[in-house]
Amino acid sequence: MFDIFEGDFKVQEETNISQAVVSRLPRYFRYLGDLKDEGVERISSHELSVRMNVTASQIRQDFNHFGGFGQQGYGYNVTYLYDEIAKILGLDKKHNLIIVGAGNLGQALANYMNFEKRGFIIKALFDRNTELHGKVLRGGIKIYPMEELENFIRENDIDIAVLTLPKAGALECSSKLVDNGIKAIWNFAHTDLDVPGDVAVENVHLSDSLMKLSYNEKKRFDKE
Repeated sequence: MFDIFEGDFKVQEETNISQAVVSRLPRYFRYLGDLKDEGVERISSHELSVRMNVTASQIRQDFNHFGGFGQQGYGYNVTYLYDEIAKILGLDKKHNLIIVGAGNLGQALANYMNFEKRGFIIKALFDRNTELHGKVLRGGIKIYPMEELENFIRENDIDIAVLTLPKAGALECSSKLVDNGIKAIWNFAHTDLDVPGDVAVENVHLSDSLMKLSYNEKKRFDKE
């Protein structure tokens, strides 16, 4: 929770935070990062609401889940709030990742430099395609055979696995990952994974997002 101390925040224990609130935290973090880059030291919930196109009430309610909000008339300390949200999101430490599936999407993710800036360190990719084995991507990230997956996980303290496999391969691979101690999976495969309850899964179905965009475009067209 946040305690007010000279207008700043102090994180205490989080309990029963809804996924809706959690899903908005990365956006707050991103906007606060932009404010830091602009040299803004303090900002009110109203000013932040204008930038983010959400209500000031929503912002205060979200922050209230962690104990409170900035002192009235004083606003939020941008740098401190940025750092505290980073802690809530677990971005105050580094996470070792592997990508399973070294096709176009897997390689594109491996070459995306922003992950490392956020503390997500991609250690290796894995694929069944023998023509890819030994290929080295940006930053020296290497593609390995699937047969080396289990040993690599055990020897390199892997926190998160990224799945960019076809449906059938993802279902089989997720079981192997769980059996080898992986507790967090970022799933780009077009299927829902059957994993134990203590394994965190974030599904990214790209076609679902595109269909939502199509729906909203259709609504706009129907009104014209």
